[in-house]
This record gives sequence, structure tokens and C-alpha cells, in this order.
Amino acid sequence: MREKAKNIIVVNEVESTNNYANQLILSNAVEGTVVLAQFQSKGRGQGGNRWESEAGKNLLASILLYPNSLLAGKQFTISKIASLALLDYLKNEIDDVSIKWPNDIYVGNKKIAGILIENSIKGSSLFSSVIGIGMNLNQVDFLSDAPNPVSLKQITRKNYCVETVAAEILGSILNWYKKIETADFFEIDSAYFAQLYRKGVWGKYSKHGNFFEAKIIGIGEFGQLQLENRDGKVEEFMFKELEFVVE
Repeated sequence: MREKAKNIIVVNEVESTNNYANQLILSNAVEGTVVLAQFQSKGRGQGGNRWESEAGKNLLASILLYPNSLLAGKQFTISKIASLALLDYLKNEIDDVSIKWPNDIYVGNKKIAGILIENSIKGSSLFSSVIGIGMNLNQVDFLSDAPNPVSLKQITRKNYCVETVAAEILGSILNWYKKIETADFFEIDSAYFAQLYRKGVWGKYSKHGNFFEAKIIGIGEFGQLQLENRDGKVEEFMFKELEFVVE
């Protein structure tokens, strides 16, 4: 293990950067600390999914925040600022980038990054947030059964320095984080909705194996996705209640 910059801790291998960052909370690690791994043996995604990453090729990072001013009911805001920060970086490199609700990052119909947020609550507010990020940077061969991965190198043909990318994304997250501290939720909410994958267009979805067409019309107070179907009926979905059908 080594410290590369002020708050970036680099480890060669770890089970999960989120697990490592959660342990740092117990030792009062400073806000903005980043855990950056060359390889995760048990990298996690949403809902217990595994995250495939070739050793040393991609961004595997967790960022530690203490958003004590944020009410627990607004914790999805952390997911929003993390998603927007990844878009800030990627839009300087490539086009056609969007946020697939709740917090996957897509290029066209392919997934380039995913986010796993783990919050702890104290009283009515958040105590800590660990933002886990997996972004495909330099990997060109994907061996898992994930249906649609893509990397920056596959698109741009360039190689990327993982630690440089991590530092840039941290800076963007902290910029968006300031808007939480100043209660500028309107800007965060508006920016997030504006960047949503499939926003306002008809697409195919699945709920409990039942397929239907709908379009995204909004995001609820607690992060739920609001869809309008062909009959004009509006329904809200919480995380893992809905699957996007990507063709």
C-alpha cells in the first residue's frame, strides 16, 4: 500500500474498495479520502452483482464523504452527484454519454461505468457515504457474461493513467458536493434528469418478467424512476424493481 497524493491510498489488491473505505471510517479518515485498487478479488456492483476488471487496467475506487447536513431521505443525492461527476470526466473524452438510472454510466447502449453507494445514518441525517466507482478504462477484452461492456480505450484507442483519472473524478465529485452543502438541490436534480439515458423516449422495460413499453418522465423524491406507459398511466419504480431491456 502507498499514498500517491494527499488523500489517495493505492493498494495492489483488495477484496473491495468499498469494504476498505468503510474500515477507514473507523479510524476517522478525512473526508475526500480515495481508495484506489489495481485489482478487486470480490468487486461488487448493485444488488450483489460482480464487477469484472482486468488487473491494473481500470478505475476501481471508493471515495469517502461525511455529508452530515444531508437528511437521510435525500440520500439519493449522493448517487446523483457521483453520476454527474463521472459524466463531467467522460464528456471531455467521448460523446453520447448518459446516466442509466439509477447510476450506471452508458455510452450509447453500452455500459462503461457503475457506481455503488453505501451510506450510514446518524439520527435523521447521513453520517458517512462511500462512493464506489468501477470505470472501464484500458481493458479491451471482457470475459464475463455481462451483456454490453465498453471501455474508453475501445472507443478512443488511447491509454489512460488510472491515478490521474481518479484525481480528476474526485475533484468533480467535490465540486458537486459543495452544492449539497449550500442546499442547491435544484441544480443537482435538474442536471441529473437532463442526462438520463432514454429520458422522454419510448423504450422496453421488464418488471417481474413482464415486458412493456414506457418513457421516463421524472425522478421521485427518493430516487424512484417515474415511467409513463402507452396508455398514459404513470408508475414509480424503486431500485431493482425494474429492468431496462437493452437491444
